[in-house]
Amino acid sequence: MNEYDSNRILDLTKKINYFPSDSIEESNCYILNTCHIREKATHKVYHDIGRIKKKFRNKKKPIVIVAGCVAQAEGDILLKKENYIDAVIGPQSYHQINNIILNIEKNSQLNNFTEFDVIEKFDTLNHITNSNSKVSSFLTIQEGCDKFCKFCVVPYTRGPEFSRSINELVEEAKQLVINGSKEITLLGQNVNAYKYEDKKLSDLIIEISKISGLKRIRYTTSHPRDFTEDLIQVHKNCEKLMPLIHLPVQSGSNKILDNMNRKHTIEEYIKVFEKLKKANSNIQLSSDFIIGYPGETMKDFEQTMELMRKIKFINSYSFIFSARPGTPSFNLKKIDSELAKKRLSNFQNLSNKIKTEYRNTLLNKTIDVLFENKTKDANKYFGRDECFNSVIVNSSEDLTGKIKKIKITKVSQNTLFGETTSKFIKENFAA
Repeated sequence: MNEYDSNRILDLTKKINYFPSDSIEESNCYILNTCHIREKATHKVYHDIGRIKKKFRNKKKPIVIVAGCVAQAEGDILLKKENYIDAVIGPQSYHQINNIILNIEKNSQLNNFTEFDVIEKFDTLNHITNSNSKVSSFLTIQEGCDKFCKFCVVPYTRGPEFSRSINELVEEAKQLVINGSKEITLLGQNVNAYKYEDKKLSDLIIEISKISGLKRIRYTTSHPRDFTEDLIQVHKNCEKLMPLIHLPVQSGSNKILDNMNRKHTIEEYIKVFEKLKKANSNIQLSSDFIIGYPGETMKDFEQTMELMRKIKFINSYSFIFSARPGTPSFNLKKIDSELAKKRLSNFQNLSNKIKTEYRNTLLNKTIDVLFENKTKDANKYFGRDECFNSVIVNSSEDLTGKIKKIKITKVSQNTLFGETTSKFIKENFAA
């Protein structure tokens, strides 16, 4: 979502003759678009500003704006702690970016724009053409969250759930396809909570799938509580909808899930998975896990390990619990840090083992790959298969934007390597 927001900020600033720069030293405006999910993101803001100050030690100070969720959560603190910052602007206020920059040019006044004005934001963006021309593009359809998981800052930095209209989303999707996109990922903090009037995410997927030239549709991130029957059926009936679903579970323990206020049980989660597999046997899951949440016992942790063994997530993102200021879990008693690190290591060893086993099943198989770009290495192209696995192929043909059948010849922990099937056909014919 930050990538989508950053691209839209660039679309906006072009209207006042500010354009992307490849030169750090020669830029005169820096916009740091931030995330507040992890503690390190806040530290990175100060680190990046320090780098800018060093570059401009003997030059005219550039405009420096901190945008996004760190700005939303800690705007006043940032302005007081670092006087090099000219303005902070929250994720629901960045449509005001042009006026902010022009105001700073005039009087260098400090500004804090962190109101939740999501309706005005998208009304503004709808009149600015989305210029993103990547083969695989993002499209924000929903923002905010009403779930209030006790560890999560999203309700406080992105606000309540808000869904954009189907008509404006279809129009923006059409523009992305005109720009060259073959794949669109629908984004939301709680994307399957999308609801506009009487329409749900399943209805939006069906409408966007009708766009000629669009080959693939994905969506992220989902909540188990909002995985309705109609969405499950779309995975059975829509060929353009890809089979990898990112469905965060966070823990395998019902006790911990209740403590987190996740509003779902492990039994409910597994039931959703089984329904999805029944609707489409190609379905695979990826997930998020918080290890060492306050109150987690060895039994709770083993239940998380058991869930990993049962579902066999093909990808997972796991972290030790990171207390975020302002959330209900911030003041909870943390478990021993060394114990948490040991559990995380054990969990990641298991998840990597399962991931490796899955990837080995792809060896010598032929899969469909959408190629996104040429790599820095000569004649190597990067793409992704239907389950979002990274694939590298050597080719003298320009594969950018094309879907090719690729035979996988080698696998690593994070990448698949293969060759076009046409090459194998030619070699076999020559033999």
